Amino acid sequence: MNIYDTANKLAQEIKQSEEYVNYKMAKETLNMKPELKQKIQEFEENRYEAQIEVMQTGKNNEEKTKRMQNLYIELIENDDAKRFFEAETKFNIILADVNKIIGDAVMDVLR
Repeated sequence: MNIYDTANKLAQEIKQSEEYVNYKMAKETLNMKPELKQKIQEFEENRYEAQIEVMQTGKNNEEKTKRMQNLYIELIENDDAKRFFEAETKFNIILADVNKIIGDAVMDVLR
């Protein structure tokens, strides 16, 4: 079998996975709720900024961390947001696992 055929088959299997389908549905639900989508986007931006700051300075900005935590607490009280975060996490785990499997398989030439 050709490596590209295998990659395409893997892509199709990922798109048929429960994790992908649930994540896609959760994103579609958010698209129908602009205010909730905006709040999640605000949370994601705060999380990204906090991560960048930690990487650059090696320190946690307590104010940003607290704001991010408060946003998250508010968001997970909403069932649609909670489902979105859960689906996103499960889908990201699948992608990370697949990437790790591929990376481990070729590690001997990457060293």
